[in-house]
Amino acid sequence: MSAVPKDADYIAEADYLAGERQARERHEYVDGKVYAMAGASKRHSQMVLNIAFALRTAARQAGYQVFSSDVKVRVARRNAYYYPDVVVGCAADDVDEYWLEKPCLLVEVTSRSTEWKDYNEKMVAYQTLESLRGYLVVAQDQVQATLFYREEDGGGG
Repeated sequence: MSAVPKDADYIAEADYLAGERQARERHEYVDGKVYAMAGASKRHSQMVLNIAFALRTAARQAGYQVFSSDVKVRVARRNAYYYPDVVVGCAADDVDEYWLEKPCLLVEVTSRSTEWKDYNEKMVAYQTLESLRGYLVVAQDQVQATLFYREEDGGGG
C-alpha cells in the first residue's frame, strides 16, 4: 500500500522515467518534482563540446566513457535525476541505458541563471555519490573554473 502524496504535483519516479523517454524536452527530477530544462546558448553548447572533447581523449586511454548533456545522473540518496553538461563514467555502470549511477566526474557550465543551483543544490546532491571524485563548475561569462574533489581518504577540497 502506498501513501497518498501530500502535493498534487507529485510525480512518481517510474512515471518521470517513462515520460522522459518520450519527451521532446529534457526534465530534471527532484523528489517527486519535475523541472523543465531551458535551452542552452551557442556559447554554452560550444563550451560543453570543448570540455567533453578534451576529456574524451584522456578518458579513452583509461577506459572511461564521456557523455554530454543527454545522459542523466541518478542521485539515489536525494531521489533525483540531473542532466550534467558533461559526465565521465569510470566504472561499470550498466543499471540503465539512459542514466549513470556511478560517475567519477561531473561538469556543469554555469550561467547567472543556473549558478545557485550548480553551486548549492547540485553540489550537495552530487556529494552523496560515492563514486564521484570531482565536480567541475565552469563559468561561461568569465574566466573561472572551480573544481571540487574527493581524495582517496574521503576528504576533499
